[in-house]
Amino acid sequence: MDYSVKTLSQLRPVLRGFRKAAGLTQAMLAERLGITQQSYAQFEADPAAAGVERLFTVLRLLNASITLSQNESLPAQAAPVAKMASQHRQAAQVSSATKTAPRRRAVKPVTTQAVPVLKAAQRAPKKREQW
Repeated sequence: MDYSVKTLSQLRPVLRGFRKAAGLTQAMLAERLGITQQSYAQFEADPAAAGVERLFTVLRLLNASITLSQNESLPAQAAPVAKMASQHRQAAQVSSATKTAPRRRAVKPVTTQAVPVLKAAQRAPKKREQW
């Protein structure tokens, strides 16, 4: 079945529906992704905040795909979008040319009390989830 998604807020229920239609829980899908259930729940709650690569990874596991189509009733909207992009590019060039050098903050010296903490942090790096 096809679903029309026109806003990012519509993505959440569609992903949830595909997951449930596949008979998968969040924990089961998270295990296949190699992440925790909490991480997947966060992704499913706000898929718009995730990257496109993550979205496509989940879609592949759900045997779903994205199909893009142009609205026949609104073909004239492409020109204003291109014009806005051009204006944005020009504004970015102007602002980057007028930027001043960033201020540098004073660096505090490392005290001898902080050295054991720093060494402990180096020995036990935090585990980041990558998927």
